[in-house]
Amino acid sequence: MNAEFIDALNEIEREKGIAKEVLIEAIEAALISGYKRNFNSAQNVRVDVNRFTGQVRVFARKEVVEEVLDPRLEISLEAAQEIDPNYRLEDIVEIEVTPRDFGRIAAQTAKQVVTQRIREAERGLIYSEFIEREDDIVTGVVQRQDARAYYIDLGKVEAVMPLTEKMPTDNFKPQDRIKAYIIKVEKTTKGPQIVVSRTHPGLLKRLFELEVPEIFDGVVEIKSVAREAGDRSKIAVHSINPEVDPVGACVGPKGMRVQAIVNELKGEKIDIVRWSEDPAEYVANALSPSKVVYVDVNAAEKVTRVIVPDYQLSLAIGKRGQNARLAAKLTGWKIDIKSESQAEQEGIAYPKTALNEETVDVDLQ
Repeated sequence: MNAEFIDALNEIEREKGIAKEVLIEAIEAALISGYKRNFNSAQNVRVDVNRFTGQVRVFARKEVVEEVLDPRLEISLEAAQEIDPNYRLEDIVEIEVTPRDFGRIAAQTAKQVVTQRIREAERGLIYSEFIEREDDIVTGVVQRQDARAYYIDLGKVEAVMPLTEKMPTDNFKPQDRIKAYIIKVEKTTKGPQIVVSRTHPGLLKRLFELEVPEIFDGVVEIKSVAREAGDRSKIAVHSINPEVDPVGACVGPKGMRVQAIVNELKGEKIDIVRWSEDPAEYVANALSPSKVVYVDVNAAEKVTRVIVPDYQLSLAIGKRGQNARLAAKLTGWKIDIKSESQAEQEGIAYPKTALNEETVDVDLQ
């Protein structure tokens, strides 16, 4: 090694942020192993790399003893004092044992160490960047697919999207650009592994934050999301400003905002409902687009009994129970739906005024 190598380490320190001293210490440690391996040495040695010239020197370290039992590790007091009269018993004497052709081994080892450390540092920087973006949206390019997953190029790193995390309507080809949600960032021996999803409810939430300025600014809050990816979703919103309609803000002019999200999610139907502190009103809104006549709340068991017009019963329940299931997920309340005829047969008394007539149905499909 030479001064040019030291200049290269200085450049790496500036560009990659890896301290030169850390690299040199790693090189010295690697050279000790290289010396012992290449020269069949069992000596206790120290390697010194000159911080300015790059010169490499190897020193055998020997303890000063009265009687030498292992000359590779020990030196007599008399021999030590021939080197320096100030040596005493139990001192450590360093004797240079640099092999003639050690420079070639040193250069090769140093290159390997520096390359490895740069790779580790870059992996660390990538991990630090993406661990902060966990639970956020990223845009990437589909690279390939195998029997288990899609592999998405995010620029600095490749993310994995297991097939279980793709929507039923997704059918990607290489070079397709997609948005996905980071669900997990892990350190592995091969570098950071980033797992992304297209089915996670967080993807829908982040898409609304990107499309709706009122949400980004904090005026409109997303209170809850329930999603059956690729088919239907419900999202509950609330405005901290009484003059801002949260549902209208999410729908956008002529439905443009929500339509952009529907397009990104390949036609997934989205119901945007108004959140309420009143469980009865909230459950009624969550059952949109069905009209609700009455909600009886059992707070102790967190169960609601909902009464809907006869002609709205199938709509309230939804295909294969989907509407009721999503409403229950959205609100966190169990929902028992009955028609007016059923309620009459069971002798249930209730007011005849619909609770959610102002709920906006934004199912665009």
